Amino acid sequence: MIPFIDLNKQYRRLEKDIDKAIKNVLEHGKYILGPEVAELETQLAAFAGSRHCLGCANGTDALLMALMALDVKPGDAVFTTPFTFFATVETIALVGATPVFVDIEEDTYNIDPLKLRQSIEKIKSEGTLKPKAIVTVDLFGLCADYNRILPIAAEFSLPVIEDAAQAMGAGYEGKRAPSLGTIGCTSFFPAKPLGCYGDGGAVFTDDDELHAKLNSILVHGRGSDKYDNVRIGLNARLDTIQAAILLEKLKVYEEEIRLRQRVATTYMRELDGLVKLPVMPQGYSSVWAQFCVMSEKHSAMQQALNDNGIPTARYYPIPMHLLKAMEYLGYKSGDMPVSEAVSKDIFALPMHPYMNDDDIKKIGRIIASIA
Repeated sequence: MIPFIDLNKQYRRLEKDIDKAIKNVLEHGKYILGPEVAELETQLAAFAGSRHCLGCANGTDALLMALMALDVKPGDAVFTTPFTFFATVETIALVGATPVFVDIEEDTYNIDPLKLRQSIEKIKSEGTLKPKAIVTVDLFGLCADYNRILPIAAEFSLPVIEDAAQAMGAGYEGKRAPSLGTIGCTSFFPAKPLGCYGDGGAVFTDDDELHAKLNSILVHGRGSDKYDNVRIGLNARLDTIQAAILLEKLKVYEEEIRLRQRVATTYMRELDGLVKLPVMPQGYSSVWAQFCVMSEKHSAMQQALNDNGIPTARYYPIPMHLLKAMEYLGYKSGDMPVSEAVSKDIFALPMHPYMNDDDIKKIGRIIASIA
């Protein structure tokens, strides 16, 4: 059996330090917003190259906080990709705004900047909705193309929310996710490249005013204290035990990113010519949250791998614009042709920092027997 993600192997490596960190929290008893939370925020901000970081309860809350801080509301259009996890879109709907889908690039699977411009211009010309924000997604650990996206955002005076739930620390032209947008968001769900042992997330920004608003939203719209409520907010705090765990994992995260890149390089070699492989544009570095390949024979490949005790996954079999929950937006099949084509044939192979070459070669031989 080859695990899809091997969290146990990582824990065994860090067991003593993580156990000690959890015990320290149990002993000081500051379970909510304890000192580990502030320390984690400082270290994460430094790691990402962002002026401010706030820990929060999960990646979905991070996105919701960002939208709320930017005053996104009913009547607003928020431009985003249909090839993502539902939380990206769900949070836009939760604040009453309208998701406007922009198709993806064929190679990176990230939002297509050319189509983004066209979509913004279309919404402006129609005049029904007010263009308000862009939510990019750094999919599978690879950043979107911010050198093309940010000038478009500036031209139309639109803030950019960077959904880096899968890409904490991914590189782009010398910078790191999630520091590339107006507000960056990430998730520490256990399966993420940097994950805790429960739910967790964070928001990042260089803007002092936005940081103050996010800090207020984090705890019920607090003002001078939690009983001075100056706006509608959330209960979105990161708990101290999860922060303590993340502090220990962050110590080895740089190394684990390099190990993930080694695994990806081995996959690239073993699967060359057998499936459509991920693309790594110049100036980018992925943290490889997933290793996704494409093939018209994906069903047979997945079945053969499963028969050999090797799990796979599908990201994302139904694009967001075709989900039942999004029917009210009026999209139909054919509206996002690239996303729809990719969703039919893409699947994910096991990926974690501690995979060995023999396991990757075995996966390659099984795929070769079908290809």
